[in-house]
Amino acid sequence: MSTMPTFGPAIGLGSVPAPAPAPGPAPGAANASVLLIEDDPRIRQALTLSLEDEGYEVRGVRDGEEALAAFAAHGATVDVVLLDLMLPGVDGLTVCRALREGHDVPIIIVTARTDSSDVIAGLEAGADDYVTKPLVASELNARIKALLRRVRGSGSPTHAVGDLVIDPATGLVTRGEEELGLTKTEFRLLCELAAAHGQLVTREQLLERVWGYGYFGDTRLLDVHVMRLRRKTEENPSNPQLILTVRGMGYRIATAS
Repeated sequence: MSTMPTFGPAIGLGSVPAPAPAPGPAPGAANASVLLIEDDPRIRQALTLSLEDEGYEVRGVRDGEEALAAFAAHGATVDVVLLDLMLPGVDGLTVCRALREGHDVPIIIVTARTDSSDVIAGLEAGADDYVTKPLVASELNARIKALLRRVRGSGSPTHAVGDLVIDPATGLVTRGEEELGLTKTEFRLLCELAAAHGQLVTREQLLERVWGYGYFGDTRLLDVHVMRLRRKTEENPSNPQLILTVRGMGYRIATAS
């Protein structure tokens, strides 16, 4: 059963609060397009109103089949996908994997459970971030804005790490003539490690720099993304030679000896 989003103080299941006085679009939100995939019409309506108040353009769909059709038709203009995992028919994990194939659009999954298996399954399916029900509109907006900020590239110089070339200006990572298919979040994570030139980057620093806010000790998000990044950059991901773990502290990039 779906759970209604929370707008400030908790609200009753059957009520939708009146919108607050319009503060104007949030920085980075104006005209950004959100594909909202949620089967409960009350939650879909409430989230649509809340996100539109923040300046987003929202396209709401009710199930997995409709989501895939909408993305096929409008995916080129979608900036962020907000995806409920508990969908009728085609489930959220299947939708997430399908959207991730050949696309790097940022995906935030919504789950009613906080246990590791549910969250990790969503992240392994290709999600960039997750939120749990009941949703808090202000937190959801903050996470969407963090995603929008971090996908916009930077003026950092090109990095050469092992046999990889990382170009922040284009958002590309290459090995020889091969272009590695990293998501924007994986790319940002690799850039942060490369910029440290072999020095330790703690888990807390990576969460703050890549995701933009604290996770209060929940490092599943980071560890799953490191695992996904190793699958794409390491010859043997189970014995990494490029992205190294500093046990109990964080990660670092290997440097030439």
